[in-house]
Amino acid sequence: MFRALGPLAVRWTPWEGEGLEHLTLTPDSFDFGAGIRAESVLIGDRGDSPYGVHYRIACDAGWAVRRFSIETTDGRRLALASDGAGHWRDENGASRADLDGCIDIDLAGSPFTNTLPIRRLNLTPAAGTARLSMVYVPFDSLDAFVDGQRYTGLDADQQLYRYEAEDRSFTAELPVDEDGLVIDYPGLFRRLR
Repeated sequence: MFRALGPLAVRWTPWEGEGLEHLTLTPDSFDFGAGIRAESVLIGDRGDSPYGVHYRIACDAGWAVRRFSIETTDGRRLALASDGAGHWRDENGASRADLDGCIDIDLAGSPFTNTLPIRRLNLTPAAGTARLSMVYVPFDSLDAFVDGQRYTGLDADQQLYRYEAEDRSFTAELPVDEDGLVIDYPGLFRRLR
């Protein structure tokens, strides 16, 4: 699961502007079995758009996202559930076939969601690059869509990974701690705790 036996609290702040994310990770059991619960509160801004959000993510023991919800302070909400094999439903049970094939999620303003594929795939330099389709959720609209991303294990000893947007418009080398949590996301986020 992760190194800590009980709840683990982590905080990040953006490199520029104001903001803070406070995340708590907890081992938990769900209707799909043992897993990990992530709960977080974020405040910040993207461009000229300030945001305040609260999210919850439930993962199975293999770090596959099984459900998540995100709510904004102005009352908007998105909640989706997965079978762990890339099939999604909304909170009313309706299929979200447009998201088929996605195992992981990427929440626009959170470095935590980089941990999901890093932990689930346990990438090593010998494994090469993993091409992933992610459920991407921007905070300004909460309109989920598929986003192509690549992850490469660069250095197993130093726990260093490369993230690339599939269109190669953005690349970052991400050092992580022993729990797979991002320490530094160059130009975007840095760990406080």
